[in-house]
Amino acid sequence: MFDFDYLIKKLTDACFASYPFKHIYIEDFFSSEHFEQLLASEEIASPKANSDDELIDGLYAKGYKVIDFPGCVTDRRKYVAWHSEGRNEPFHSACEGFGMVLRLYSIQSPILVAINEFIASERFNRAIAEKFDIDFEQCITDGGIQKYLDGYEISPHPDIRRKAATFMININPSPLSESLNHHTHYLRLTKKREYVKSFWEGNVDIDRAWVPWDWAETVHQQKKNNSIVLFSPSNETFHGVKADYEHLKTQRTQLYGNVWYKKGHTTSKLEWEDMDLLSRKTTSYSSQPTNPIRSMIASTIPSSVKTFIKRAYRKTDVDADKGMDLGERKTR
Repeated sequence: MFDFDYLIKKLTDACFASYPFKHIYIEDFFSSEHFEQLLASEEIASPKANSDDELIDGLYAKGYKVIDFPGCVTDRRKYVAWHSEGRNEPFHSACEGFGMVLRLYSIQSPILVAINEFIASERFNRAIAEKFDIDFEQCITDGGIQKYLDGYEISPHPDIRRKAATFMININPSPLSESLNHHTHYLRLTKKREYVKSFWEGNVDIDRAWVPWDWAETVHQQKKNNSIVLFSPSNETFHGVKADYEHLKTQRTQLYGNVWYKKGHTTSKLEWEDMDLLSRKTTSYSSQPTNPIRSMIASTIPSSVKTFIKRAYRKTDVDADKGMDLGERKTR
């Protein structure tokens, strides 16, 4: 009934963009006819709600279920309480808040049934793998239709090494969605934090981590409805989301999927606190007299970046002195 093979052709014919990292970006991914039918589906439309509980109940009634997802909690009561009582508890130390994500499992609309089957199909995911030179035989896939509630936040990160490829298609129901603050940021590390990428490049057995927002700068946001972004995670594929919008009226909605390697090869992971060479603050582990983590990171940093870091340290000290009265200055 529905033929989506033209989407594979769009994917295979697409050119790679290189900034801020290698990726594919396609606008008007679905045909106008298919996209109009998709947005007209009952499951995509926002339920009528005057409270968070009514919203979640309405999404449950449409066939959505809460899922375990980065930047989110699965405890409904915890989310509703946090959202209504000041939003003062972060999910992760690099973030300010958290959200809740629901995936559509009970699908009734014929076009959504067909789309869901298509994005889960071998031919679609194999086309993604081939586009990025990934051995599909060594991979598994997952994906679906998802709604992301207000507060959803995942700070800049390049994705873990086991993720081979990812795609995100905006299918937001509101005609005003492009003006709302819930879109994915695509970023690059600031110059003084480029050593993080160098460290990951030299230590392939250590997994990649989230970093604070001020370690990176946004280059582009994927605001356009019916647009798709695809990339194969690397040490520079930084992206993040910090949703702050009124979700009772409409919800951030995406077709989202991943290609995963069946086996991962990392043996450990360092959080951003242990990679923070510019801060005077230290974690309990990194404050040890002989700090193997900082020594290991420092050994991978190019000399030009080390020079930049030293200058940043000196500037930090000068700025701190300028902010003190003479009587408050300390001998360093």
